[in-house]
Amino acid sequence: MNRRSRTSAAVAALALAATTLVSAAPAQAKHRPCPTLSVSAGWYGDNKARLDRLIADHCADARTKGRKPLAVFDWDNTVIKNDVGDATLYWLLRNDRVRPPRNDDWSTTSRHLTPAAATALRAACPTGVRTLPTATDARCADEIRSVYSDGATTGGAAAFAGFDHRRTEPQYAWLAQLLRGWTVREVESFAAAARAENLAAPQGATQRVGTARVTGWIRPYDQQRDLIDTLRRAGFDVWIVSASPEPVVDVWARGVGIDPSHAIGIRNTTEHGRLTAHFQGCGTVRDGEDTMITYIDGKRCWINREILGVRGPAAERVQPAARRQVLAAGDSDTDVTFLRDATGLRLVLNRNKNELMCRAYENGDGRWLVNPMFIEPKARKTTPYPCATTGHTAGDGTAGPVRRADGSVIPDQEDTVY
Repeated sequence: MNRRSRTSAAVAALALAATTLVSAAPAQAKHRPCPTLSVSAGWYGDNKARLDRLIADHCADARTKGRKPLAVFDWDNTVIKNDVGDATLYWLLRNDRVRPPRNDDWSTTSRHLTPAAATALRAACPTGVRTLPTATDARCADEIRSVYSDGATTGGAAAFAGFDHRRTEPQYAWLAQLLRGWTVREVESFAAAARAENLAAPQGATQRVGTARVTGWIRPYDQQRDLIDTLRRAGFDVWIVSASPEPVVDVWARGVGIDPSHAIGIRNTTEHGRLTAHFQGCGTVRDGEDTMITYIDGKRCWINREILGVRGPAAERVQPAARRQVLAAGDSDTDVTFLRDATGLRLVLNRNKNELMCRAYENGDGRWLVNPMFIEPKARKTTPYPCATTGHTAGDGTAGPVRRADGSVIPDQEDTVY
């Protein structure tokens, strides 16, 4: 064979090899196994196996059809142990980063703040200052912390009233409202500082705020970080929805690989580039009405609006099953609505919350997974959950039975996963 023939043969061989590789690549990709969870410790019963099956059932669609299945997680005490909203407020108080209210009128900080709370705050905190000196003024720090944490003044008077208990929690909302006057970037820097402190602190650490000792540490759950990573590698569209301020959630979400564009929190309106004490609306609620946040039914609205692109009153309604989240994860009654909307599995971390645990333990459609908290799990609840009598809180705040979709009452449930 002459040199020219050898060259032609070599070219032909390379072309054949390339053709073979190209044709083989789709077949290899087609049969590439779906990822599975790596962390086994901490999962109860067959929960890990069922999550792996869910991932396997849906990852093929993500790869071959370009259709990303949706997974939505609550944040505080679901992906992490403890609460980033609490951590941020405590940092603000310890570092003099709460601004006084507009015109020194505390009622401007929340439409739901009671006159008694506004009066108590005015009496406790100085006026005519740029930021409140809460690092050294224990009386002011104590009053703010009490209103936020306890929903009451230090004297025991109710701090909030006149709100829909299925759409908002004014205590949670108040933190976002206390961020008035700061830019998003400034709030993110505050959250980052609080994050660094809480991650560095030993488990069980406390910190002093005013005269109180409060929680001073946070830890991500390794199991949830692994689950989120596995879902993303399997082609899922993974989102966070939280009742903490959105700039705060954005900072923390990055730590588990979630881009801020996929994190939804309480969203303030802005004025001249700075946060106001008012919120963006959703569904039938207009901007500035401040009557709905990412809380219970409000979480459904914001998921429908931001993820599914549903606008107007329709965002408050259940969407077609094919569009909804395949997987949802939460730990509290605040999460019950978007968990019920999930079509595949609903992962619940047991924090002994009545309505959520009533629905999870009743498990009418077999799609609820109950797991103890991965760090410092709750002990077994010694009495049944009061599902048949007071497990559900209505919009007006009254307690009643937890009902199925058909209106029938869920019987009381024993606590069996702890």
